Amino acid sequence: MKIYSVKDPEFAAYGAILEGYDTGALLETLERVTPVPEGTDYVPEQAELMALPIAKEFADRAYGGMPIEIGWCNGHNTKLNCVEYHRDSELNVGTEDFILLLAKRDDLVEGRLDTGKVKAFYCPAGTLVEVYATTLHYAPCSAKAGQGFRVAVVLPKGTNLDKPAIQPGNWEDECLWARNKWLLAHPESSEAAQGAQVRLDGVNVDIAGDI
Repeated sequence: MKIYSVKDPEFAAYGAILEGYDTGALLETLERVTPVPEGTDYVPEQAELMALPIAKEFADRAYGGMPIEIGWCNGHNTKLNCVEYHRDSELNVGTEDFILLLAKRDDLVEGRLDTGKVKAFYCPAGTLVEVYATTLHYAPCSAKAGQGFRVAVVLPKGTNLDKPAIQPGNWEDECLWARNKWLLAHPESSEAAQGAQVRLDGVNVDIAGDI
């Protein structure tokens, strides 16, 4: 699979690099207080990250005054497994290089995604990227074989917590997996085994042979 860079023009349809933010303390704290599991783990909000001055800066500048949460997604991964989207952009920055597997919401056909539409984007350590609300994404991937990653995840406050109790009225409602989180699973994924909507068609993209 071809791996683009977030610095390539192809990334412009999926997100942007955000300049003018000093993420040094954020990355130092992320490395100091969070683990790197063998699989992947996600925490929506980490107190030590929220206590940093950059938390208010993200809220005021990147989200225009909206309340935000800073958590993390760490571990080892090379597979797509699922895609998700939110109603708002997500910010990512890592202590190590990582790769994002991305598609676009307008790639969906009747609520399903052909995994052949997925593209891979390499993000260098310390590079702050915005992943647009219109971008389908999921857990980061390792940029080098066997190497783990720590990625800070910034989202509107409350995202990925308990979902509201709703009566589904359309396919999107059926995909609501958590608060502000719509999830589409590949049949091979553990999320599918847990009841997530299986809406990814094609191979479960794996970049293990490309890194």
